[in-house]
Order: sequence, then C-alpha cells, then structure tokens
Amino acid sequence: MKSSMRRCAIISGLLVCLPLAGCSGDNLADLRNYVQEIKARPKGKIPPLPEIKPHETYAYSAAGLRDPFAPPQAAAPPAPVANKLTPDTHRQKEVLEEYPLDALKMVGTVKNSNETWSLVRAPDGIIYRVRPNNYMGQNFGKIVRISDESIDLVETIEDGQGGWLERPASLVLSEEQTGGKQK
Repeated sequence: MKSSMRRCAIISGLLVCLPLAGCSGDNLADLRNYVQEIKARPKGKIPPLPEIKPHETYAYSAAGLRDPFAPPQAAAPPAPVANKLTPDTHRQKEVLEEYPLDALKMVGTVKNSNETWSLVRAPDGIIYRVRPNNYMGQNFGKIVRISDESIDLVETIEDGQGGWLERPASLVLSEEQTGGKQK
C-alpha cells in the first residue's frame, strides 16, 4: 500500500514539475527585440489642446414682465359681441342632448313613404329615433339632414367673446353596423 502511495506522489510531483520545465529556456529573445524596437521609434508630439473661446453671457431682464408665480390680474371681460345667433335656451331639451355627440352612435335608418328617421344608440344602450329638426349633443346640435350613412347637424357653440358660432358636425353609421367595411 505504501509503495502505491509513493508512486502516486512521485507521479504527481513529475506532473507539476513538467510544465515548469517548459518555461526554463530563454525563449524571450523575440519579445525583448520587439520591446527594443518600440523604444527605438521616434517619439510623437501630442497636439496642443484647442483654444477655449469664452462663452457669451446673456443678461435676462424680466423687470417689466409680471411675476410668473403670481396669479394673473383679472382683465376686464370683453364686451359682448352683438350677433343675432343665439341658441334657444327656453325650449325643452330633448333626451339626446344629455350626452356628448361623440358618445352617441348611429346604428341605422328607417324610411317610410315620406320621411326618413335615423336610429341612434345612447351610452345607456337605449336606441332613439331622430329626424331632421331634432336636437342632439351638448352643443345645441340641430339635425339638418339624414342619409343612410350619416346624420348631419349644426352645433351652436360659444366663441369665447360673448357671442355664438355655428359649426357643422356629423354622426356616421358605426362600423359594427356596416360589418367593418370601409367606404
């Protein structure tokens, strides 16, 4: 048993010393030549740093302007613009005037011999029947024309200066009713 352990110790010692024996020779001559060659090269010049130009300063003067952190001074309200266009606020509002126009969906049309009605779904799921001269939307939208594909109306909105403006709007047949077809 001792002899086998001795053999293992000798073999492992040889295995450790064998790779070190490969490093014992002076095979560094080519490395030394390369280092001498690099050292013999002429030294280069480092270019000087570019001249730094002084930055032009800007004097911000806001002495004549109002403080942005102070509340603005109340301006006098603009004089009301005298125009004859005003919505009829005394008439009884229709059911579809409770909803914004973009919340309503046109789902179809119904025609009889002399009249065309449009079917409109409200956000609560109820379907209403409308015809020209009915109102819908929250901007006094009056229906002016009904076709198979759309409801055209004119909304009366405030212009921000005390007057009123008319703008056209429309409600088109929803895609779920057309089967997603593009026209």
